[in-house]
Amino acid sequence: RRWVLQQLIQENSLPSLATKGNLGAAPVERIHRLVQEEMNVCSEAAGRYPSNYNAWSHRIWVLQHLAKLTVKVLLDELSSTKYWVSMHVSDHSGFHYRQFLLNSLICRTVTDNNILVQNQMVNEQNPSLQKGEESAGTEAACAEEQSVDLPRRLDEEMELCTELIDNYPGHETLWCHSDETLSNSHHGPAASHMAQAMDVDGLNESSSKQGYTQETKRLKRAPVQDSLGPEMEYQFVDKVLSTCRDVDQARFATAYRKWLVTFLGQ
Repeated sequence: RRWVLQQLIQENSLPSLATKGNLGAAPVERIHRLVQEEMNVCSEAAGRYPSNYNAWSHRIWVLQHLAKLTVKVLLDELSSTKYWVSMHVSDHSGFHYRQFLLNSLICRTVTDNNILVQNQMVNEQNPSLQKGEESAGTEAACAEEQSVDLPRRLDEEMELCTELIDNYPGHETLWCHSDETLSNSHHGPAASHMAQAMDVDGLNESSSKQGYTQETKRLKRAPVQDSLGPEMEYQFVDKVLSTCRDVDQARFATAYRKWLVTFLGQ
């Protein structure tokens, strides 16, 4: 499918496509239709086979090479995959894909904002310079990127994580995704550099050679927490045990208290 899409990309780049007989299939419209069709194929394949590395990797490839990581498509994908991940809370791949979308939005916003600043500096230094059509298009694109409210998007992702964690307790995938989203919120756009082809399932070759695991990833990126001492943890667990009505939550809290007693003592 990837080879076929590459041929279609080359075909759509030819000026002869937009001839009088092909006005109904302009390149932009055809690309948009191809993207939507491939997204549907990837969603169906991912739904049939859990942690479908090939499906999610192909979806990312389509975003990069057909959709060119445009902001509108990235936002549409965030919206369209929200229901899917809510129905597959144990599938790391879907949440890693959403991390790719968020990081791509951050990188696009930072890059285009830098371009806008550079253009403004050039215009200030050369007031008599007339803006061409290409320059105007670039500025319009930058305005589109600036309209993306990144903090709000990250807050919405944290709200999704919190809701799913409350509804489906005990799923590591949800906590990992929440941790990654929180890390993005703390470090801000300047620290993000992950809008490249990503390791959807943590299975790429370089990672395996380095003994890379989900545990080490989580430990490396976890934000530094204030040391509150064991007394605060005991109070927290006692409060949870005295108020919770969920059997699983009570079981987890009891196990955590036993861990505190074993390793910290009280």
